[in-house]
Amino acid sequence: MDNTTADQVATRVSEEEAPHDLHGNSPAAWTAVTIVLIAFTVGAIAMVLGPNWVLFWISVAIAVLGALTGKVMQLLGFGVPADGNH
Repeated sequence: MDNTTADQVATRVSEEEAPHDLHGNSPAAWTAVTIVLIAFTVGAIAMVLGPNWVLFWISVAIAVLGALTGKVMQLLGFGVPADGNH
C-alpha cells in the first residue's frame, strides 16, 4: 500500500495540471474571442433584417480580422507561450 498523504497527492495533481492553467487565458485570446463574438452578433442581426447580405459579409470580415488580431497579439507576446513555459 502506498503511504502518500493527501498533500502529496494534491501537489502531484497540481503539478500534472500546471501546463493547462493558462490554456487560452491571455489578452490575445480574450481580444480575439470578443471581436469574433461581436462579428457573429452582427451577422445574426444581418440575417434577421432581411437578410442584409452587405451587413452579413461585413460581419464575416470582422470575424477574420478578429482571428488575425488574436494571432498578431500572440506573436507580439500577449498570448500563452507555445512551448508551455510561463
